This record gives sequence, C-alpha cells and structure tokens, in this order.
Amino acid sequence: MIRTKKMVVNPALLLLFLILIFGGCHEGRKPASSGLFVFDNNQETRWSSPENLNGEKGVGGIANNGAKGHPFDSIGASQTRVLLDIQSQGIINRFWITIRDRSPEMLRSLKFEIFWDNELKPAVSVPFGDFFSVGLGKTTMFENALFASPEGRSFVCTIPMPFRKAAKICITNESKIRLNYLFFDVDFSLTKEWNEDNLYFHAYWHRDPATQPGKDFEVLPKVIGKGRFLGTNIGVSADLRYKNAWFGEGEVKMYIDGDKELPTLVGTGTEDYIGTGWGQGKFINKYSGCTVADDSLKQWAFYRYHIPDPVFFKEDFRTVIQQIGGDDLEAVAGYQQSGAPVIPVSINNDHGDMFPFYKKDCLIKLDPKAKIKGWTNFYRSDDVSATAYFYLDKPSSNLPDIQSVDIRTKNLRQRKL
Repeated sequence: MIRTKKMVVNPALLLLFLILIFGGCHEGRKPASSGLFVFDNNQETRWSSPENLNGEKGVGGIANNGAKGHPFDSIGASQTRVLLDIQSQGIINRFWITIRDRSPEMLRSLKFEIFWDNELKPAVSVPFGDFFSVGLGKTTMFENALFASPEGRSFVCTIPMPFRKAAKICITNESKIRLNYLFFDVDFSLTKEWNEDNLYFHAYWHRDPATQPGKDFEVLPKVIGKGRFLGTNIGVSADLRYKNAWFGEGEVKMYIDGDKELPTLVGTGTEDYIGTGWGQGKFINKYSGCTVADDSLKQWAFYRYHIPDPVFFKEDFRTVIQQIGGDDLEAVAGYQQSGAPVIPVSINNDHGDMFPFYKKDCLIKLDPKAKIKGWTNFYRSDDVSATAYFYLDKPSSNLPDIQSVDIRTKNLRQRKL
C-alpha cells in the first residue's frame, strides 16, 4: 500500500485504471478489418466481362435471356479485343483472364495494353504473359502481393489503378493464328471523388537477346515525372557458352532525381535483390520470388515488389541490373579463351578477401595459373527481358513503344516433350 496524507491508494487498482484510460480506449482507433464492414459511398461496383462489356447497369447476361450465353470471346490474327472502354472516373481493383492457348509464342505475341484518360499512347504496353509476373513465355502456379495464377492456367492482377476521365484495356493478337477462347472479367469501381495525389499505373517491357558485356541492362529507362517504382519481374535465358557458371552476380541500381553516372540506390547481387542468397531456386513469397529456376534450360524468372519498402521519385527515375556472373578462376579463364564474351571484374578468395580490378575500356586476360585464385566475377552476355511496374503523375510517359513481335518471340526456350 502507498500511504499519502489524504488517502491510501491500492497499486493494483491504480495500474488497472491507467490501462483503461491510456491503453484500452484510444479514440479513433479502428479494428484492422474495419474496411470490410464500412460502407463506401464514393464507390459504385462494376464488372466488365463478355456477358456485360463495360459493366453497364442492368443489362448483364442479355445474350441468352439471362442464361449463360456469352462467357468468352476470340481474337483473330492481327485483331484487337477490348476488355474495357469507359468514359468515367474510377479505379480498377482486379482483373482475371484465362486463355486456352498458353504457349510461349502466344503469351509473347499477345500485346496487353491499358490507356488512361483518352490518351493515344498506352500507359501499359507489355507482352501478355510477361505482364502477369512471370517472364520467358512461361506459366506456373503462384500467388504474390500483386499477381496470381492459382493453378497455372489463369492470370490475375490486383494492382489498384485509379483513372480520372477514362479507362481502356485491350489485347491485340500479333500472332499468325486465331486465339479461340478468351475469358475475362475486369472488376472496377466508379468513383465520385478524386484525390489530387493519385498516380496513374504504368508498365514497361524490354528485351535484349544478347546483352553487351560492361553495359547494364535497363529494367526501366529514364522516365520523367513524379511517381513510385513498384517493382519488376525479370527473365534470364543464360548463354550456354558459360556452361554451369552462375549468372546472377549483377547488382540492381536505381538512379533517382538527377543521378548521373552513379546511382543513389545500389544492391549487392541478383539473388540478394529478391531476398535469397548463395544461389537461386524456385520460391514464391509475397513481395519477392523466383517463378522459374531451370538449371537444365539455364533459365530464371524472378520478381521483387517494393511495397513494404517504397521507392518514390520527384523528377525522374531509371533502374538497371548489371550483367555480371561468376565462376571459379580456371573456368572463367576457359570461357575467355574459348571466345565467349568475358570482361573480368574481381576475384574473391577463400579467406573472404575481394580483389577488384575492373577498369572501363581495359580488358584483362585471366591466367588460370595465377597465384590469386577463387570466385571470379565477370561481365557476360545473356538473353534478358524485364517488365517494370510503376506509378506516374501523368496518364502517359516518355518511354519508347513496345518492341516488335519478332523480337518478343525469337528463340523462346522450352522443354522438349
């Protein structure tokens, strides 16, 4: 008991009182799930599907008098199918698509595009398969924070995409054959209010079938404006001349708001960037993962989404990944002697010491009998492609158009049956 001149205070009762006042009754605190049961008067729900394109009110299922009558569409060669085309303000919350022909050639030949606010230039222009978090013309069963394919046969995106005046989503079939079955629904909301801090969603895809040693691969070329880099999925088909060498020593670099020769953000290696280490097998996590890890085909596809660690920019942004691999000194010297593109960078010995010796415009010939031996990092040439996802304060960007279907589909590796 604590004695005072006027009263006697019980410590246990005092502690209970303080907990009730300061710990149990925070005004304004909401349960984590409160959004599920709070009515949002700003949103009006719509679905766009073949049964009711653009989600027009009160006309769904009209094709067969309310019975199932128009669940899918087709896209002829060189034809375009519109999935959504509305003049309104709103936000796309989710879309789901499935197609029967999921061959690598078709996944790369279909051009997936999104236009905002009646712009003539698309904000998104990406090969269909690569948009949905898996590159290389592959499919697999997975779910992460932004995309999913529950059984490897469908394509789901849950990235929120606000628009102020209009939204249009379309798929163009740039293959030479007809796509017979296209099922889809685009789930969106019409909205009354617009937040001036809203950003428009964008996506950019690029492939270099043979990267140049010493030159970083551009995941996202310099984009002008204010925004947020959301992340990327990258696909690598390793050059077979390097045999069993490891492809993934390259560091991710991000140039932000006026960075010139050197970036502000730089990582430590390829598998490090996606949160693993000492190699890269297949794994699926919420914000990073490796959807393809095929040692026999020498192919890897992997992703990283900067949701818990946002990357904002105010003026401009560019991100690249170094084209650096590694192997034992003797093996790298052998690749160099055989004529494979090799620019040595550094050697790590077994004692944890690193010996960097790279200089631009200076090619070092490796000696397999050198006194310093160990893991040797070297610039190399591989077939690399990437989809970059980002938000921008404008409905279109300064980025180049999507590459031709010939570049997209050339030399797609697949396992022989």
